[in-house]
Amino acid sequence: MEYIIDRFEENFAVCQNTVSEKIENIESNLIPKEAREGDVIVFTDGKYFLDSEKTKERKKIIEEKFNSLWK
Repeated sequence: MEYIIDRFEENFAVCQNTVSEKIENIESNLIPKEAREGDVIVFTDGKYFLDSEKTKERKKIIEEKFNSLWK
């Protein structure tokens, strides 16, 4: 499963499942400490991992869309 971290609330990371688009609360202590809002995390083998490559791709797409608004 793949998630995008939307925000942090109390002891949870509020994440959007990229397949179902449902919002899920994941305990903050289960995700990598370096994970930030907007990052992509992947759940595999019973653990959450930060996917730096997908995070970069996603941020690039968002930046391109934003920049196209000003052209």
